[in-house]
Amino acid sequence: MTKNQHTARVGFIGLGDQGAPMARAIGDSSFELHVWARRPQSLETLASIPHTVHDSPASLAAAVDILELCLRDDRDIWQVLGTLGVEDALRPGLIVVNHGTGDPGENREIAEHLAGKKVAYLDAPVSGGGAGARARTLTTMAGGDHKAYEKCQPVFAMFSRTVAYMGPSGSGQVTKLLNNAMTMSNLDNAVNLIRLVSRLDMDVQAVIDVIAVSSGGSTILRSLRTDTTPEIAPHLQGLMRKDIEHFADAIRAYGLDPEPLHDRGLAGANGLSEAVGLLAADAGR
Repeated sequence: MTKNQHTARVGFIGLGDQGAPMARAIGDSSFELHVWARRPQSLETLASIPHTVHDSPASLAAAVDILELCLRDDRDIWQVLGTLGVEDALRPGLIVVNHGTGDPGENREIAEHLAGKKVAYLDAPVSGGGAGARARTLTTMAGGDHKAYEKCQPVFAMFSRTVAYMGPSGSGQVTKLLNNAMTMSNLDNAVNLIRLVSRLDMDVQAVIDVIAVSSGGSTILRSLRTDTTPEIAPHLQGLMRKDIEHFADAIRAYGLDPEPLHDRGLAGANGLSEAVGLLAADAGR
């Protein structure tokens, strides 16, 4: 990389609920932010910060030192890499970063593909959701080339409270999937709790508020009472179901049994909308 890590040109694709505030945090820093978006309206969130808009992924890739992708799944990464002109724009020294959650084996394949072009790749999923991105308190867990990680760590720190190097390619994804499995298992407990309290002659929200800050509290329980709405719950359920299957596949690839955590996690994901609906109904009384 020809530029100092604190003045690197950083490209960003994926300006969604989580990606947009991550990009804003980069643009608010000393790093030079470059972006591309499929939908022009996605760029509106960056209107107040310095940034350069590109008309194609290829133009973006050619202009930056670090290309960060915050997309839904691994196939979206392959789609970007397969977009017209992108392969030709990739050059030795470029670092491609995947902030989405996906399959560790697939991410190792992406890393091997890019290594053939002398392009480094980090699987660096983040935890904390849109709220954490807006507060710049995400946890970033990275796998891949350690020298590439060292160059990217100051960028990740712009939107993270914790940035950790987990090991070789795929390690970031394994860590994130373990985290998500634990989150969804805790969600199963929260769903069962809310179901039970809703059948008692008590104020459901008041009970949840007290437990959330007591020894029985958890991050997911606090999120249910503050950040998760009936409107967003179905979207979150889809992401959770995808991630719990990625978790199961990854654990099986190591010759281990994922079923206990998988089953509890899937039950938690399946009960999310019901739990949020019960809380909303109680609030509307």
